[in-house]
Order: sequence, then structure tokens, then C-alpha cells
Amino acid sequence: MRAMILAAGYGTRLWPLTADRAKPAIPFMNRPLVGYVAEYLARYDCREVIVNLHHEAESVRRALGDGSRFGVRLSYVEEPLILGTSGALDNARDFFDDQTFVLINGKIATNIDLAAALDTHRHTGALATLVLLPNPKRERYSTVEVSEGLVRGFGGYPVNSSASDSAGSVLHAASVLHTSSKMAGAEPDNSLEPDVPLMFTGIQILEPRIFSYIPRGVFSHSTTDVYPLAIMLGERIAAHVAGGMWYELSTIQRYLETSLTLLRQEERDVEMGEGSVVEEGAQVSAAVLWENVRVERGAHVRRAVLGAGVRVPGGEMIENAAVVRAELVEGTKRPDKALAGERRGANFVVPLPQ
Repeated sequence: MRAMILAAGYGTRLWPLTADRAKPAIPFMNRPLVGYVAEYLARYDCREVIVNLHHEAESVRRALGDGSRFGVRLSYVEEPLILGTSGALDNARDFFDDQTFVLINGKIATNIDLAAALDTHRHTGALATLVLLPNPKRERYSTVEVSEGLVRGFGGYPVNSSASDSAGSVLHAASVLHTSSKMAGAEPDNSLEPDVPLMFTGIQILEPRIFSYIPRGVFSHSTTDVYPLAIMLGERIAAHVAGGMWYELSTIQRYLETSLTLLRQEERDVEMGEGSVVEEGAQVSAAVLWENVRVERGAHVRRAVLGAGVRVPGGEMIENAAVVRAELVEGTKRPDKALAGERRGANFVVPLPQ
């Protein structure tokens, strides 16, 4: 089966971690983030995978190569201009044959049972099947309107959802894991409680005739442009309500919290990239170190992400922050959605909201 990983975004909310590389290329659990997604697809025999590129495209090619170490054969398609979720599909339509295929967001970590979702898709004979999760805490994820097992439309954020992308939203990702993982391995429960909103996971299964509804050569989104039209014209868009682990890593807070949660499952709390060194007498806990980081004797690092090549000098304390080399952001403008930071010596430090 073929699949596409959507990975062309700028990753502005992950800045400055994305100052020198695209979001798909950032390290996650000792592999590039999109490599993690590719391994997930490979477990379900999705071996032919295409990745769309835009920002810092070469950083993705360097990180992923041909995909063989992730169990897939990777192809790439570039977008000179961002095309949206459906526009990206249109730009890659020559990659797909006349068989069912998978489309997945490149910024998620999950163990949702894709085989069960494929069974739902085949059973319903739908044009598309969207993999959904309950959102009992009504966090800031758009609501999917479902009845009788079919998607009827797409709403706004649930009532009482958080108005900001704060640490509370980060904790939501963990709460989805802990409430849903109890169901992992069981048959998904497609009987819906009317008071619990449903959210889209970024995983969808599609039939080739979806291209009949995607405009050619322009920006378009699945949930605003394509699916509403298909539903209006009588197509079936199936809803597969899943259980299992699911995290979305679009912000630094979510990236760090997700990394720490998965590290704890492996009974450790520090991720060390290639060439990184923590000197004797340094204290490092609950941290993610990218490649070639050095934490010197007498330094303290806790709940932090240290980007490639960062050096934390002795006596320095880094806590609840992301750090990159200051030279990476020198003379650049902070993206509108990015967190503010400050220069400290050779480093640029971004405090994370508590």
C-alpha cells in the first residue's frame, strides 16, 4: 500500500528548533520525526511513501535518505508554494496508483491500529475514512461532526476549550494517551457518547477517486474544500473512532512533553543525540539533547531541549526552555507564532510557558 506524509509546513511554532532544519527533520526518539511516522506506516505494510517538502527541503532529504532504515522506500515532491493538505495530494497525484492509500500528518506520534481503520474503510465502502479520537477534555482541536458512523461536517473548537496553546494543551496529548491506551488492541468503539466531541488525528484512508474532488494546481484543504463538497454530492466519509496512543508535536512544549513521556516508558529521562557529551559533575534531567551538544561540569539542565551544537557552560542553569546556537537566529525575525527568547552568550534561550 502507498502512503503520503504531509511535511511541508514551516514549523513556526517549533522555532527556533526549526531555524536550520524542517520540522520533519527534527530529532525525535533517536530518529527524524518523519522517520518515526514512516516506521509506523511500515508496520502496516505501507512501504511506498512520498513526503512533500518546502521549508529547508534538503534537511529532510539528508535526514531520511531513501527511507530504507525506516522500513520504507521514500520519494519526495517539492512545493514551491505551500499547497494545503489537499493541494499537496494534487501535487503528488502521479505517485498514486488506482488503489486505496493512506494520508498522514507528519507531526504526530501514534500507535493507533491502522489495520482496524482499514477494516472500517473497506466495510463502509467510503470515499475516505477519517481516524478520530474522543476529546473528553474539550481541548483546542477542531470538532468533527459524526452520525451513524459517517462524517457529516467539521466544526470549531469545543465549548470550554483552551483559548491558547499553553502547557495545558501539551498535557492534553498525554491525557489522550492515558485514557485511550487502555483500549489499545481492542476493537474500536464506534458507538458515540453525544456529549464527548471527536477530534481528527491527521490519519485518513482514501480511494483514488478523491482526486475528482481536489482542484488542480491551487491551494486547498481537505476539511474545508474537499470533504464538504464530497459530502454534499452524496459521498460517504466514514468515521473510525480509535483507541491507542496519539500525540501531536506542533509546538516546543508538546515536543518536549511527548518526548519525556515516551522516554519514561523506556525508564529513562534523557535523550542523547550523536556526539553529545554530559561532563562529569553536570546535572541533566528530563531533557532532549540533539547532536553534538556539550553540557559542561557544574551546569544544570532540566526540562529542556538543547539544539544541535549547543554548549552549556559550567555554572549555567537551563530549566524549562529550548536552546539553540545564537548564530542560527542572528539577524532573523522571529515568526509570528513563535515564542520569544533572548541571547545568553553563544546561546539563544526560549523560556517555555509554565
